[in-house]
Amino acid sequence: MAAGCLQVVSAGLLLFATQMISGCRTMKIEDFASKQPAMAPEEYFLGHTRGWGMFHDRFGNLRRQFVIDMVGEMRGDVFVLTENFVYDDGETEQRIWHIVPLEDGAYRGTAGDVVGTAEGKAAGNAFNWVYELKLKVGDSIWKVAFDDWLFLQSDGVILNRATATRWGVEIGTLTATFHKAGPNTASIQSQAQAAE
Repeated sequence: MAAGCLQVVSAGLLLFATQMISGCRTMKIEDFASKQPAMAPEEYFLGHTRGWGMFHDRFGNLRRQFVIDMVGEMRGDVFVLTENFVYDDGETEQRIWHIVPLEDGAYRGTAGDVVGTAEGKAAGNAFNWVYELKLKVGDSIWKVAFDDWLFLQSDGVILNRATATRWGVEIGTLTATFHKAGPNTASIQSQAQAAE
């Protein structure tokens, strides 16, 4: 759910991005249905969460690192998640998601720099979030698609990996971890122990 770091990628990168990725995904959210602890974004990200992440371009070069502080709150039927990024070069960025939980583990959401509507699905300990962002790269605005996967671990840590593509061409990968302390973490650990 963190994606602003692509701003560092130069427009010339696409000249080298010639390898097309296939339209079919190798992972399916249903594959994780039996995994525990159960992942529900509106529960895990409620309150304060901190994350650490980095973005590698498609050649494996580390382009950017960041720390993200997130605050989530329910407003009626809408989960509002505010993300505040601090990058290793001192730049800051904010994104505010408005996420609606639907039936059968489905989600949809919007944010100011998201094109249209983000679509998500949770099953077991996994959450898949698919969206397209408008990102400033140099003097241009790129529309970049993200296939974002989050996996909740028994100690309350989330492992996150997102693939970024433009025009079907992979341009990089974001990896991050999220952690929170307090009652939510204890509840997550209890779920995992009960499932064993």
